Amino acid sequence: MGENLNIEKLRAAVTGEIDAQRHQLSELSLKIHANPELGFHEVKATAWLTRYLEENGFSIERGICELPTAFRGSYGQGKPTIAILAEYDALPSLGHACGHNLIAACAVGAAVASKLAIDQLGGSILVIGTPAEEGGGGKIIMADRGVFNNVDMAMMVHPGVYNVATARALANQSLEVEFFGKAAHAAARPEAGINALEAMLNSFAAINSLRQHIKDKARIHGIITDGGEAVNIVPAHSAGSFLVRAADNTYLDELKERVLNCFIGAATASGARLEYRWGKTRYAPMRNNLTLARLFRQNMQSLGRRMQLFNPSSAFGSTDMGNVSQLVPGIHPIVAIAPKDVLGHSPQFAEAAASEAGIRGLVDAAKALAMTAVDLVANPEIAVKVKEEFKQSK
Repeated sequence: MGENLNIEKLRAAVTGEIDAQRHQLSELSLKIHANPELGFHEVKATAWLTRYLEENGFSIERGICELPTAFRGSYGQGKPTIAILAEYDALPSLGHACGHNLIAACAVGAAVASKLAIDQLGGSILVIGTPAEEGGGGKIIMADRGVFNNVDMAMMVHPGVYNVATARALANQSLEVEFFGKAAHAAARPEAGINALEAMLNSFAAINSLRQHIKDKARIHGIITDGGEAVNIVPAHSAGSFLVRAADNTYLDELKERVLNCFIGAATASGARLEYRWGKTRYAPMRNNLTLARLFRQNMQSLGRRMQLFNPSSAFGSTDMGNVSQLVPGIHPIVAIAPKDVLGHSPQFAEAAASEAGIRGLVDAAKALAMTAVDLVANPEIAVKVKEEFKQSK
């Protein structure tokens, strides 16, 4: 009974610490929101986040993994080593329409509050600053360079329109495509030209046909980035950017081959030469650790915020947290900050990320993360169960 009472006191203490930090965390989040920076260029956000951690007793390593805007903040020694991940990159034109400003402030707030548990019970708490989630795959690069090798479990929370403890994230890989044709006068000598734009358009047509015959949850997106310069010239060059997604890595490999065949067929039909490059970073599907997810859900619900374990209505996306979850037990819960009809990556979601509802989501998420950290350091058997589930799910 006494031990349980002490744990409850610690849980109350960490939530109280976040309440005490609320104004500072809100200011930090809004400052990042007002100064959006694209992936690998998050100089201001990194400086503000590391300064906040440093002022609260964390040891800071900047520019880790040869990435100038990546960092690691550390507090404590020994096991378990709990990593809370921060994202802080913005979207082109839209700014923080994915709410990474909230993720960043939530991560540092939860970690600073968790110091109270580390001081009493031991263990280590890390904040790992991960740049360029939006397509740059910062966590993938950092994972490949060993930053998660000594981490026992990894957690982060993402804003959204549902409260759900598990994330549905797809594997994906990007594809850059170019067609090279032959320029000619479009009226005087069209027969002398090879139309690189037509090759690209035929590729889109083939992909549209392919979409009828792919598995549920698989997605193919594309844009044309170059389609010619003048209407009276047969385009000698075209280019496009594409993204292929699937529920698992095996089907992603199969789908990549089928998508590539669309471009090969278009090149053959048009006579244009095809060049393509698959992206170096490949996003893995999210592997939710249900022991951790249930623990986080329980803590969130103790704050009065109802949360589902699963939500089949929640949208699919991709995240490089999926790659982390393949290496160590991890969770990526979603906390609602906007009505269900608000779309992610929209101006309306960017507004929500700077709203009072956004700050409430930040505070609740930080509290639930900190309470989960308390549970993990106070109950070694839970940490063991988390690791056992991870091993069995491989």
